[in-house]
Amino acid sequence: MEYFIDGLIILAGITALWGGAVWVVDSASSIAGRLGISEIVIGLTVVAFGTSAPEFAVTLLAAIRNQADISVGNIVGSNIFNLGFILGGVAMVKAIHTSGKLVFRDGAILFISSIMLVYFLYDNTLSLMEGIVLFISLFIYLFLLFIKKETLDDEIETYPFRWYEIPKLIAGLAAIIGGGYFLVDSASHLARVIGLSEWVIGVTIVAAGTSAPEFATSLVAIVKKKHGISAGNLVGSNIFNLLGVLGLAAIIRPMSVDSEAFISILMLTGLTVIVLFLMRTGWRISRQEGIILVIINLMVYLITIY
Repeated sequence: MEYFIDGLIILAGITALWGGAVWVVDSASSIAGRLGISEIVIGLTVVAFGTSAPEFAVTLLAAIRNQADISVGNIVGSNIFNLGFILGGVAMVKAIHTSGKLVFRDGAILFISSIMLVYFLYDNTLSLMEGIVLFISLFIYLFLLFIKKETLDDEIETYPFRWYEIPKLIAGLAAIIGGGYFLVDSASHLARVIGLSEWVIGVTIVAAGTSAPEFATSLVAIVKKKHGISAGNLVGSNIFNLLGVLGLAAIIRPMSVDSEAFISILMLTGLTVIVLFLMRTGWRISRQEGIILVIINLMVYLITIY
C-alpha cells in the first residue's frame, strides 16, 4: 500500500510539473514581449530560477541537516542530467537552435563555474569563503546580463501581454516547485527502501527528480518553438545551481563530501565542454547529437552507480 501511495504522489507530481511548465512558458514569452527583451534572457533568469527552485529547496535542506553528500550530489547530478538526458532528450524531439551569446557568454560562464567547483572540491570540502565566492559570482553574472539588455529576437513570435500573465507565471512556478518537491520526496523514499547510499541517491534519484521542472519546461518550450526559453532555461539553471544554490548551501553550512564528488564534477565539466562544442557546430543541437548526449549521460550514471 505504501508503494502504491508513493506511486500516486509521483504521478501527481509529474502532472503538476507539466501543467506548470505550460503556464510558465506562455507567460514568460508574453512578459518578454512586454518588457522588450529577448526570450533567452527570460529563460536564463526568471524561468531558470523558477525551475531551479526544487534543487534550491532540496540542497539547502540537506545542508541544514548536514547531509552534504545529498546536497552536493543533487546539484552535480542535476547539472549532468540537465545537459545529458534533458538537453539531449529535448533535441531528440526537435533540434534546438542556439546562438553566439548563449555559447560564448552564458556557456563560458557555465564552464568557468564548473572549473571553480573542480578547484574548490579538490580537497572534498566546500568552505564558507568558497561559498561566498560562488554566490557573489552569480550576482556579478546577473548584473552584467541585465546591463546588456537584449532586444527581442526578430524570428521569435510572442504572445500578447495580458494582465494575468504575471499571476499565471507565479502559479505555474508554484505548481512546478510543488510537483518537484513531492516527486523528489516519494522517489527518495523508494530509493532508501531499495538500499541506495546517500551519494547515489543525491546524484541520481534526487537529481533526476529535481531536474523534472527543467525537462518539462524545456520540452514544452521547444514544442512551442521557444528556443530561447528552452536552451536558456537549461544553461541558466545549471549556472544558478553551481553558483547560487551550492554557494548559499556552503555559506549556511560548510560541507565535506564523499571522494566520488570530485570525479563527478570532473565528468560534469567534461560534459559541459561537449555540450558547448555541439551548440557551436551549426548553431544547433540536432536529433543525432541529442542521442549522443543521452548515451553519454547514461554512461556517466552507470559509472557513478557501479
